[in-house]
Amino acid sequence: MFQLQQLSLTLGATCVLNNITLTATQGEQIALIGPSGAGKSSLLRLLGTHHAPNSGELRLLDQNPWQLERRRLQQLRSRLGMVYQAPPLPGKSRVITAVAAGRLGQQSFAQSLLALAYPQDIAGIRDILEQVQLADKLFVACDTLSGGQLQRVGLARVLYQAPDLILADEPVSALDPVLADKTLALLTSAAQARQATLLTSLHSVDLALKFFPRIIGISQGQIQFDLPSNEVSPALLDTLYAGESNDPSAPVAASLPRGARC
Repeated sequence: MFQLQQLSLTLGATCVLNNITLTATQGEQIALIGPSGAGKSSLLRLLGTHHAPNSGELRLLDQNPWQLERRRLQQLRSRLGMVYQAPPLPGKSRVITAVAAGRLGQQSFAQSLLALAYPQDIAGIRDILEQVQLADKLFVACDTLSGGQLQRVGLARVLYQAPDLILADEPVSALDPVLADKTLALLTSAAQARQATLLTSLHSVDLALKFFPRIIGISQGQIQFDLPSNEVSPALLDTLYAGESNDPSAPVAASLPRGARC
């Protein structure tokens, strides 16, 4: 599904990912954990083709996205689903339209315009919203929803899209513990049912260990460990989070180890 080889990413003057080598196969479910500012979100956005690496090699769904012409890159992106911590949903857009937008990349221009103006698959969209406990919000405007409801609309959009690779950035951060548990259970089971690869960043280590068979620990822009969940020990976690800053905006580059590429 994806392969990163000695990949580094610099944003502005800050090195956010340094010498990352990582591979995931079809159907794998992986959790990214680590302190704030470790590079988890940047890694997800890089895989979502929001960022291009400064060095190293990236293969995504057996293609190098930055060697594709525009139309083929758009086709590749239609196979990627991004679940954002704060979904970029237009406030005046209705929930049904926001969810229907998940399939725009798979449709022609004319079909896309029709889907945005008059969503056709009302039953299918309602079914997806039912799964995230928002069926009653089908025709409600997004700007009337709470942060947790917006997160679930964003998840519903990706579930409706049915992508081959799901990249989820703190998808349950605004949910209470019970709803977070149910939402992750839905996300992992939906991905498993379609053999989609799922890569999720999580602040909660307990949720990561509960739902994901493979755990990747990231700090200072580098992978510190990549292990089955049953091999992630308290000692490893203590080391991973030992240097966590109280300021989540603190730049990673300031503490990169000697020999770093960036």
